[in-house]
Amino acid sequence: MQVGVASLLLLSLVLPVAAAAEPPEAAAPLPQTLAEAQQQRQRAKAMRDQAERDYKAEQDRCYSRFLVNDCLDEAKKRRTATIIESRAIDQPARDFERAARRQEVADKEALRHAEQPRREAEQLQDGERHRAEQAEKVAARERKLAEKQRQAAEGRQKAAAEQARRQAKQEKRARDDAERVARKAAREDGKPAAGGGH
Repeated sequence: MQVGVASLLLLSLVLPVAAAAEPPEAAAPLPQTLAEAQQQRQRAKAMRDQAERDYKAEQDRCYSRFLVNDCLDEAKKRRTATIIESRAIDQPARDFERAARRQEVADKEALRHAEQPRREAEQLQDGERHRAEQAEKVAARERKLAEKQRQAAEGRQKAAAEQARRQAKQEKRARDDAERVARKAAREDGKPAAGGGH
């Protein structure tokens, strides 16, 4: 009977050491996409959350046992081992996300740098087009102004010609009237005086 108790006692001492001596799980796989990295990080977080829940539950159970401190130490070791394992899963995913963000920034910068000559050429073309449009607007305004001035001059010429025509017509009418009056006067001068001959 004593051999059985001694063996059991020895076994209880060797098992935790053997468990600690086991090699850790193979390193977490490196994610290949952001989606994989996010899943891996969620899995690590779930492991940590579960470890905390298990630890609290084990603490409650430990307080009902005789060797409370040993039980608490074992529960804490299990919690710590799970958290370490979750970190081993989380870290490659974090590194991948960080590298992906750096790569995204670098890609954007490279694209911006590559597009810089095209943007500058477009800005130059836009500037030239704008200057050409402004020059065309100025020329159109000048043409419109010149046309208005031409129409105004033409209007003045027409008005002057109309005025001259009316003036000539009035002068002609005045001459005609004067001639008529002169003819009438000459006729009257040529007629015998009324009632003078019989």
